[in-house]
Amino acid sequence: MPITDKIAAAKKISELLNGIIATGDFHLRYKIMVDPPAVDQEFSHPDIKVELSGADSPLVKERGGELLRAFEQVALEMLRLGPDEHDKVVFDCENFRAARMQELRLSANHAAERVRESGMPYAFAPMSSRERRIVHLALRDLQDLRTESAGEALQRYVVVYPKDYKGKPPAPAPSRRR
Repeated sequence: MPITDKIAAAKKISELLNGIIATGDFHLRYKIMVDPPAVDQEFSHPDIKVELSGADSPLVKERGGELLRAFEQVALEMLRLGPDEHDKVVFDCENFRAARMQELRLSANHAAERVRESGMPYAFAPMSSRERRIVHLALRDLQDLRTESAGEALQRYVVVYPKDYKGKPPAPAPSRRR
């Protein structure tokens, strides 16, 4: 169900965050923006962006942003957004998402070079659909390679193949989240 009233949705997110921050005794502040300016034209433009900051920011960004993603997922569930609408609401903490996007682009380019040198596919560790999309987009213009997602549910990952490679996808790389 799409967000029909963005202001009401932002207020619901604010109420949710107030409860989470108080109950969890987090030292966090947040800013909610409705129709924020576009940062990267390659990705869909969120209707609502939530920026977290404060003394507990390192905790929010630990383990690859696990707590950040959890806050976001709870908000998406509360708003009853379907999987195809998860890009309508985005949470960030001290530019964590932009740094992660750059890291994924660099990793994609490194994987492309490895595939070119070895002639063998390269499998990333499992990642979210947003992160997989970044890898796919980073490599989409390379004529000698192709990318595909493999695996299921939370174990979905990206594989970079030489263009004409035939065979089964390799197993995903072990997750490096700390």
